[in-house]
Amino acid sequence: MRTRRLFLNRLDPAHEPTDAVVVIDVLRSFTTAAYAFAAGASTIYPVDTIAGAFRLQRKLPHAMTTGAVGGGDPIPGFDFGNSPSALQGASLSGRPLIQTTAAGVRGLTRFRHARALFAGSLVVGRATAKALLELQPAEVCFVITGEWVDRDGDEDIACADYVDALLQGDDPDPELYAARVRNCDFGRRFQAGTHRHLPANDLELCAQPDRFDFALLASHVDGRLQLDRSRADQDLRSTGVLRNGLKMQDKGCGCAPVCA
Repeated sequence: MRTRRLFLNRLDPAHEPTDAVVVIDVLRSFTTAAYAFAAGASTIYPVDTIAGAFRLQRKLPHAMTTGAVGGGDPIPGFDFGNSPSALQGASLSGRPLIQTTAAGVRGLTRFRHARALFAGSLVVGRATAKALLELQPAEVCFVITGEWVDRDGDEDIACADYVDALLQGDDPDPELYAARVRNCDFGRRFQAGTHRHLPANDLELCAQPDRFDFALLASHVDGRLQLDRSRADQDLRSTGVLRNGLKMQDKGCGCAPVCA
């Protein structure tokens, strides 16, 4: 299985990935999404503009909203900011969630036509690797969303390194990658305590490898992009991923450290 990396803010349109894509946003979009599912969200609708999110909410009045603008400030009028600690204590009770963020959601919508599309973060790292090993794509492309002019993006690169190692059959120490999340440029801003919308507790929740046993699988339903939890082959089949040119291995995944 080949792997490669792309950086969202310096894409080469001539080399678009078409097989399996993992859009990674550790701090904080897809960590927040994982905690939202743990809090009971039924599905998550990623929408790349604030106006689009409000339009969708008018169509889905039962849905709640979560998101932030660049830099981490919450979006006015949304129910939640882009904060896993806020979602950790919430009770979404089967309600859908609309998510808008400046990096992760933009990356998902950018690659919405990939044959298999996942939202990646460290808290679902091993589950994401397991899902990819079940699909056995020819290539997995990791999209790094956290690199900006003032950010090194190493939190997302660390997540890509971790999932990549698992895909190659290694058994890496997850704490090494968690330490990189805490010590990256953006992670240190959470530790500084100088920005009220970048709480230290969010950083700790983001730096917990494999906290959840599900991957975040994106699919098209009724013309909308949506994220759902994926734990098993039937989840992948139900979203049509396996009908789009990817296939399962016949006998297991061949990687005991991941699937144990």
